[in-house]
Amino acid sequence: MYRVDINCDMGESFGAYRMGRDEEILSFITSANIACGFHAGGPAVMRKTVDMALEKGVAMGAHPGLPDLEGFGRRNMDITPQEAYDMVVYQIGALYGFVKASGGRLQHVKPHGALYNMAAKNPNLSEAIAEAVYKIDPELILFGLSGSELVKAGQRIGLRTANEVFADRTYQADGTLTSRREPNALITDTEEAVEQVIRMVKEKKVYTMQEQDINIQADTVCIHGDGAHALEFARNIRKLLGQADVLVRAVGEK
Repeated sequence: MYRVDINCDMGESFGAYRMGRDEEILSFITSANIACGFHAGGPAVMRKTVDMALEKGVAMGAHPGLPDLEGFGRRNMDITPQEAYDMVVYQIGALYGFVKASGGRLQHVKPHGALYNMAAKNPNLSEAIAEAVYKIDPELILFGLSGSELVKAGQRIGLRTANEVFADRTYQADGTLTSRREPNALITDTEEAVEQVIRMVKEKKVYTMQEQDINIQADTVCIHGDGAHALEFARNIRKLLGQADVLVRAVGEK
């Protein structure tokens, strides 16, 4: 049987205004990437999100980003590998404290936004991030764009990795995501998103903006929690994956 994890970025608010929607989405996903305060979130939001994930039985991961609240961590910054290492260690440590205090266990780490996309192409940044994760806990799973430098760096250092694909984003021929600055970067139609996910999981293929298929490995599929259709996508993808004989489980679950 085919198997995939469904992950979603959580705790990306600065107060309680989005917590209700996060709680609803948690009913349909298996892994939560929890913002650690640099691009979004904060102590109270982190604590509440951890508690909600534990209550729903959803695996938890740290979602470290660039220190860019105004740009939501989606603007590139000229950082060194050492700075990337320090940022990731700091943010994982913050979330780890809340997870530990609540009696939970941290499953994975997934960089956010620009940090994620920069690491997908930059081997030096990828190695720094992978080293940060490994030194905190070699049992953590590193999430990265399918086939990216980040996944390769995690594998080289000895981490378990998860190749990530996206339900709500379009792809380029080199396997990268279409920039949000470009038209048609986002998929807003639920049926189109579900069709793309099922094909990536079962056929290991995705159709690109250059009108060609490329190979892709789908260990975990991301739904962006800040997207307008996040709850609808999560509900329908979870339902239709089951109907397509795809087992939905957290990557760390046997």
